[in-house]
Amino acid sequence: MRSVCPFSIAVLTAAAAIVSSPTPASAQAPPPIVGRWDLTIQGQGRPACGWLEVQQSGNGVLVGRYVGWNGSARPVSRVGFADNVMRFAVPPQWEEGKSDVQVEGTLKDDALSGTITDPAGKPYQWTGKRAPALKRTTPPQWGSPIALFESAGDLSKWEPDPNSQWRAVNGVLTNVKPGGNIVSKQAFTDFKLHLEFKYPKGSNSGVYLRSQYEVQIEDSPSYAVPDESLAGVYGFLAPEADAAKGPDQWQTYDITLVGRRVTVVLNGTTVINHREIAGTTGEARVCDESQPGPIMLQGTEGSIEYRHIVLTPAK
Repeated sequence: MRSVCPFSIAVLTAAAAIVSSPTPASAQAPPPIVGRWDLTIQGQGRPACGWLEVQQSGNGVLVGRYVGWNGSARPVSRVGFADNVMRFAVPPQWEEGKSDVQVEGTLKDDALSGTITDPAGKPYQWTGKRAPALKRTTPPQWGSPIALFESAGDLSKWEPDPNSQWRAVNGVLTNVKPGGNIVSKQAFTDFKLHLEFKYPKGSNSGVYLRSQYEVQIEDSPSYAVPDESLAGVYGFLAPEADAAKGPDQWQTYDITLVGRRVTVVLNGTTVINHREIAGTTGEARVCDESQPGPIMLQGTEGSIEYRHIVLTPAK
């Protein structure tokens, strides 16, 4: 019989052990809850929008980010998931009360449904669907510009909320005091948006792209959170330069949105360059990110003036 080298036996034994050993946890498929989810929340008068991201950290711990019906993306330190039921809690942000917000949902047929309990103990029913990637494979071809508000100064292309304080005053779209928002009657997908704005000291507004993503307008204090200050995509993207002129001066935005990719030019300076927006902002009106949406101007936070609002849609 032919002899076998002891070294060869050792190599074969080690190889067999590798083949037969269990797959490391890091190589296993992630739990089905992992991913980004668009949420629709009931009980706020009109259906409200939220957003959730669940990620796997290390060898199986689930973490994430959560956006409720208002506010910014909050970190979630641990997401529980067992028997297709997800649970987590986050501290209150703009909700009334000091208790945590409790979120529970069941995953079935790749869709979520559950209950959000606010710090006062009030439950809200919600559903969730996977957020779309919104990747574009070809550059956009631009159509003809649409004047949403120009020097003629009428509101015929806009739909104000109840309790609206928006007025057309001498060719300027003016929110005379905090009240409802105002929304364009026409919805859009990908576009270039130009507008001019002026805010008084201490005021706050915002431009919602597709009524989903807020580009912040604010007389930002020095202690402001970067992604919640002027020219930031609220709660997600911070501007990379300070190009603000300050209060009581006309300033310009040139914003391009293609899929999830946004470019923000403030007063001629590119402050966000072709970056991805992960999810919707609080107070969004269009919960399904795959759908077109109108331009929404925030009127709940303070007085603000806009003029020369021109949008160029992609064909």
